[in-house]
Amino acid sequence: MPPLFPGAEREVALSTLAVLRRRQTAPRQRAATVPGARQLTAAGGQADHVPGAVAVAQTLATATVLPEASVPGAGGVLEPTTADAGQAGVGHADAGPAGAGGRLDAALAKTRAYIALTKPRIIELLLITTVPVMILAKRGLPSLWLILITLVAGTLAAGSANTINCYVDRDIDEIMARTKRRPLVKATVTPVEALRFGIVLGVVATLLFGLLVNWPSALLADGAIAFYVFVYTLGLKRRTSSNIVIGGAAGCFPVLIGWSAVTGTVGWGAVVLFGVVFFWTPPHFWALAIKFKDDYAAAGVPMLPVVAPLREVGRKILIYSYVMVATSLALYPVADAGYVYLGTAVVTGAWFLFEAHRMTHQIAKGTEIRPMRLFHYSITYLTLLFIAVAVSPLV
Repeated sequence: MPPLFPGAEREVALSTLAVLRRRQTAPRQRAATVPGARQLTAAGGQADHVPGAVAVAQTLATATVLPEASVPGAGGVLEPTTADAGQAGVGHADAGPAGAGGRLDAALAKTRAYIALTKPRIIELLLITTVPVMILAKRGLPSLWLILITLVAGTLAAGSANTINCYVDRDIDEIMARTKRRPLVKATVTPVEALRFGIVLGVVATLLFGLLVNWPSALLADGAIAFYVFVYTLGLKRRTSSNIVIGGAAGCFPVLIGWSAVTGTVGWGAVVLFGVVFFWTPPHFWALAIKFKDDYAAAGVPMLPVVAPLREVGRKILIYSYVMVATSLALYPVADAGYVYLGTAVVTGAWFLFEAHRMTHQIAKGTEIRPMRLFHYSITYLTLLFIAVAVSPLV
């Protein structure tokens, strides 16, 4: 009788054997014979008593006598394949923790994106003006609970306005270098998610103010959101160079909200401080716009430095700066702000005017303009002035 595995038939048998052995996770069995059949050798023994398909089955049963090198993966215990290991519950032990870690990283990235939509650095500046006004209105320290709720609700209200602003301006944010890393540009948050998030923040802020502070404060917060979104972002920003002059009023609302949170009304002291922030906004923002003039021009936003000569911008910065300082001094008699406030307003106001004159002088001489110096000092000025507002009633 001819050999059972001549040529290609031997290769087929070996491949079939390898497949079967991969399904086994236990150590391979040693050579055994099937009753009624003779053991086959690697050299190709004869099967005297087993015809046809039965001979193949008996051969597979006794084929462990083949050299281990002839079987892929052989070497004592056959290593299971990835698929087999998965079926047996082995080999994917690390997949669970790794998958959980990936989901956690994705959740954290999404959370950071949502926070970025609210523009936290702008919110910080808004909150700086809120607490001092509350202290001035109270002529002392309000309850910590009231301060906390007002700050939380104010943060949510400002975050709502800023988030919706990002939603509306996502097309120009993609063009401007200063804003191209915002979440909607990077697609870490979808436009629908951003809009929904902004609306939810506004609703929660309104309920917190209305239920835990008072409804006049809630209405003022809603007015601030509406003014920033509809008047500034949708109405003025892309249409007129007076956008920041009028639209900047939205950033003045925190002083009204702070006063209202304590008294339930809006006093003259709050009105004066509203004026301070209102006249502070154009010099502050125009200095930034000088720095990023090309960005605004590319985006089609007619900020004053884009549409007017720099000399004209410098002249208007000086005008608003003088009016701002004069308004800040008016708080002393109107709200009995005290000598600490008066001295701070005089010194910081004189410094602000000096920086404004410095920049306009640079513009007039045609030398290098350093607008960010005025921009950064304007933040320092507002911070120091409102710290003085808070300290004066306590000393």
